[in-house]
Amino acid sequence: MGGPQRAQHLLFSLLLFTTWELGSGQVHYSLLEEAKHGTFVGRIAQDLGLEVGELVTRLFRVVSKGRRDYLEVNVQNGILFVNSWIDREELCGRSPVCSIHLEVIVEKPLQVFHVEVEIKDVNDNPPMFPENKKEINIAESRPPDARFPLDGASDADVGENAALIYRLSPSEYFSLDVQSDSEQTTSLSLILRKSLDREETQQHHLVLTATDRGKPELTGKVELLIKVLDVNDNAPQFDQTVYKVRILENAANGTLVIQLNASDSDDGTNGHISYSFRSPVPPEVRCTFHIGPDTGEIRIKGELDFEKTNMYEIRVEAIDKGNLPMAGHCTVLVEILDTNDNSPEVSVTSLSLPVREDSPPGTVIALISVSDRDSGANGQVTCSLSPPGPFMLVSTFRNYYSLVLEGPVDRESVLAYELVVTARDGGTPALWATASVSVGIGDVNDNAPTFEQPMYTVFVKENNPPGCHIFTVSASDPDAQENALVSYSLVERRVGERPLSSYVSVHSESGKVYALQPLDHEELELLQFQVSARDAGFPPLGSNVSLQVFVLDENDNAPKVLPPLAGSRASGGPETKLVSQSVAPGHVVTKIRAVDADSGYNAWLSYELLSEVGVGRSPFRVGLYTGEIRTTRVLEESDGPLKMLLVLVKDHGEPALSATATVSVSLLESGQALKALSEVAGAVAETGIRKEAALVDVNMYLIIAICSVSSLLVLSLLLYVALRCSAPPQGDYGPGKPTLVCSNEAGSWSYSHQRRQIYSGEGTVKNDLMAFSPNLPPCPTQSHSTEQQEYGAEQLGKPKQPNPDWRYSASLRAGMHSSVHLEEAGILRAGPGGPDQQWPTVSSATPEPEAGEVSPPVGAGVNSNSWTFKYGPGNPKQPGPESKKQTQVSFLLRRKGEASQPHP
Repeated sequence: MGGPQRAQHLLFSLLLFTTWELGSGQVHYSLLEEAKHGTFVGRIAQDLGLEVGELVTRLFRVVSKGRRDYLEVNVQNGILFVNSWIDREELCGRSPVCSIHLEVIVEKPLQVFHVEVEIKDVNDNPPMFPENKKEINIAESRPPDARFPLDGASDADVGENAALIYRLSPSEYFSLDVQSDSEQTTSLSLILRKSLDREETQQHHLVLTATDRGKPELTGKVELLIKVLDVNDNAPQFDQTVYKVRILENAANGTLVIQLNASDSDDGTNGHISYSFRSPVPPEVRCTFHIGPDTGEIRIKGELDFEKTNMYEIRVEAIDKGNLPMAGHCTVLVEILDTNDNSPEVSVTSLSLPVREDSPPGTVIALISVSDRDSGANGQVTCSLSPPGPFMLVSTFRNYYSLVLEGPVDRESVLAYELVVTARDGGTPALWATASVSVGIGDVNDNAPTFEQPMYTVFVKENNPPGCHIFTVSASDPDAQENALVSYSLVERRVGERPLSSYVSVHSESGKVYALQPLDHEELELLQFQVSARDAGFPPLGSNVSLQVFVLDENDNAPKVLPPLAGSRASGGPETKLVSQSVAPGHVVTKIRAVDADSGYNAWLSYELLSEVGVGRSPFRVGLYTGEIRTTRVLEESDGPLKMLLVLVKDHGEPALSATATVSVSLLESGQALKALSEVAGAVAETGIRKEAALVDVNMYLIIAICSVSSLLVLSLLLYVALRCSAPPQGDYGPGKPTLVCSNEAGSWSYSHQRRQIYSGEGTVKNDLMAFSPNLPPCPTQSHSTEQQEYGAEQLGKPKQPNPDWRYSASLRAGMHSSVHLEEAGILRAGPGGPDQQWPTVSSATPEPEAGEVSPPVGAGVNSNSWTFKYGPGNPKQPGPESKKQTQVSFLLRRKGEASQPHP
């Protein structure tokens, strides 16, 4: 190509025309081949409706399947430009349409666009003849108008750039005949215009020029050397100038394509014909076909492939064997018919993996392209997806598909999907190909940690060491990675006046629950709280579990003797009780009252008379579980005026804890007993009114006033008790009326105490205490005789062991203080058993009865929050005449939250 032509070509490349259209999701551009690097093709971002400023952030990229990077996009301005040299002939050969297909992919969200850039032909290839110089032998005897075939030129360009015009240099003997048929095949013939004379001119030199119609025009030349021969007059002749043959591409080697037959009118050797491919023979013809020199049969000797070449042009010449050989020529056009011998091809590109669980339907996961080198129905491909699931294939453009999410996915159910894309063509039989796509599911924090149970119950012994491990909570989360990383924490609240975190803590990783301090059953029986489990996802999810920690009692509290015996040893001497020698056996001298802050078996108290100062058989005994000191026989003068009794009070814990009380019993004659009783009663009344004042004589008017007030108080309380007893009872947990109690025939006391000390909310501790006079109706269950009441305890022996789960409420301490206050106020008076008898108020003795005593409730569960205790007996002896003269006082003390002081 000359310099002016090159300059003109470059100028034309710079002035290329670019068009685009948007239809069916495609943008179309046109570009001249051999454009320089950087040549503007189009504003692709603007034409696709994309913002130039978002190209980088949305990961804009261009994919060209099976092509070099001929084109590139400047992501700064969205302009498509030429990146490398484009040769249309190299890219598409002689195909009339040549284009580069681009896939434009942007993400966030994923979008796919199809861009087609048509490559326009430039007249950059001149016509080319097979030979630069051709030699033709013509006998001088050939008549005018004889035709001699010539090989035409070929032009690698297309269209007008490949349309050739032939010219022959001026000659008086020869002219050029150009013919074109419907197959766009051009045949050239050299026509003899007048007879040759070998003697005049042996050789003729001609120039055949081929010029294309491109701009600028390009030409090609071939020199023709015509030698004039003198001999053989007739050349072989074929029946047709052009033969057309069709054959399947799967034809085997040796298959006959065509058998040619040329005739020669000469005789002898001049009429013997030899067939051959006319020189020059194209390489593809030489490698694929064979012609028999004697038979004229053209057979297949190579492999036919429609996808490589679908048409062969075979030029054949028949040469006789004359002295001056003459030749006849023909052309055989072999059309190759397609067979379904190529399976579809499947390729998967631009995978957006993994797919998040919360991806909406319609999310594009992958781009799939299919192709088939066959033609017609053999090249029509359809795709299918298996196995069925939440995915589908959507056709986007010709042989392009998108793998799209159709339904919801759950990573906890299926971690990944193994999909198979099957491409099947329309041939018979159909061929198919597959491609595997592994679609992993990305985790989303959509599952909260869960516990196996909504609530756990834990039992912990009191006095535990600080920091001991009491329980382990465990929650599971089916999510993955940080979404399944569970941490634990306490749900903080207040337990009474203190925060929950001062009692327990939980390890954030292991879920182990620790007790931060020793727990005290007497202070806290039940601790309820919640532990929260929360994952590390975003946003984090969590759930709570409730823990009930029951503090089990241990025997860590010794029994305590209630006043006045509690201070007998500390005050310098035992308590002195006056007893008349005339009392009958079974007379209650006094009652020892003791409490134990523990619960259940650890608070079950028994009483034992250890020693007695003196000699001989003791006339006294103590109730094993009542603490009442009674006479066992009629007192005698030999018993002496003074008896010192030492009583051991012990619980049933392991090991057992105990306390002692000392009682001094003074024996008096009957007259002395009445006088001493009056003095003691006056001293007690005076001490209740003024503790620090000395004993003085009581004025008669004061006695009358006190008796009147006492009578009114007794009547009022009896009326109130009657109203209370007639009301229906309420449950143990409600704040209603206390439990109704009754007395036995001997006038014994019954005691009811409800206690609740469970920190399960923000409530406060409530204690209810009730005490009644002995003048209550007799209980139907008390049918024991006086003799059984007197000696039953000794004959029964050791009491039945209680259920270990029975809990003895520690709230008796509150009742103990109330009882002491009443005694100090002088309200408790001598009972019907004698002047020294004390009315029983509160006792922690376990209710295992002696004969005639009321049985306590046994087998209370660990979770019980309230208890009722009833105590008996009273005086086993039937009340005598003296008992009618005694002043009987009944009282009621009720405490809720804080104890209220009784009115004297």
